[in-house]
Amino acid sequence: MIPAPLFKDPIYNGPADPMVIRKEEDGLYYMFYTQRRANQQVEGVSYCYGCSIGVAESKNGSEWHYRGALDLEFEFGQNTFWAPEIVYEKRRGDYHMFVSYIQGVYLNWGGDSRIEHYVSKDLFRWEHRGYVSFGSARIIDPCLFALPGGGWRMWYKDERQNSATCYADCPADCADLSEWIYRGVAAGDQPEEGPNVFSFGGTYWMIADVWNGQAVYRSDDLEHFVRQPENILRESGTRRDDQGRGAHADVFVTGGRAFIVYFTHPDPEYHPRSAVQMAELKIEDGRLVCDRNAEFEVNWAD
Repeated sequence: MIPAPLFKDPIYNGPADPMVIRKEEDGLYYMFYTQRRANQQVEGVSYCYGCSIGVAESKNGSEWHYRGALDLEFEFGQNTFWAPEIVYEKRRGDYHMFVSYIQGVYLNWGGDSRIEHYVSKDLFRWEHRGYVSFGSARIIDPCLFALPGGGWRMWYKDERQNSATCYADCPADCADLSEWIYRGVAAGDQPEEGPNVFSFGGTYWMIADVWNGQAVYRSDDLEHFVRQPENILRESGTRRDDQGRGAHADVFVTGGRAFIVYFTHPDPEYHPRSAVQMAELKIEDGRLVCDRNAEFEVNWAD
């Protein structure tokens, strides 16, 4: 059965914002996440700043071990990296990372934010290519999806637009993912963060963290999203360290199954500690559903 928790950071005990990718060269699986400094004696929410991007590795999707943290610094100081998104662009054989960036460390929630772009051949050594600009100094949480007709679409949170999920396109002839055209608001019915778009069961889906579980949206064209009434991961789970809402999640689809990887704050009295969990998604009567207490097995190595 899938272990609970799926992963705990052995250095700072605060993994958050996980995403999973399969490495093309060797078939291994890697989890990249915000390495919050949860076990440090610091003031306010500064444990959420000054973060590196942590890396965990797995052969089968069930057993994960810590590999280390990425060195992404490109200017002076201890700076903040959040919520990585990594995709593989096969035309050049490159991995592209888009990651939220804030200069320095804050005691309270604040600081201008932007999305930085990196390129790698091996997922470990990354070359900084600059940042993506959409005319806002408060954008975070990028998500990318390859468009059926070519090119890429990015969804992200813009705090200057009431924390709506906005989107932009990279043209099909831009193989280095350096050109982005702002398209507008994809979902703005309430503030949200951490959008994630995926294809499952012949339908496009988007989930987003609304601090009361994950909102679920459905789309036929990747432009118009309709929200389903029920959030998923809203009710607390019963597994070890699966208490509280399921926060900022990624969905990994493989072998006709979809798995949601999310994080929790299982200690009401010690909020900073977090853990990564996994649950299976299913479609029932056209709705995306998730029983986070259900037992299941995965072996992505098969």
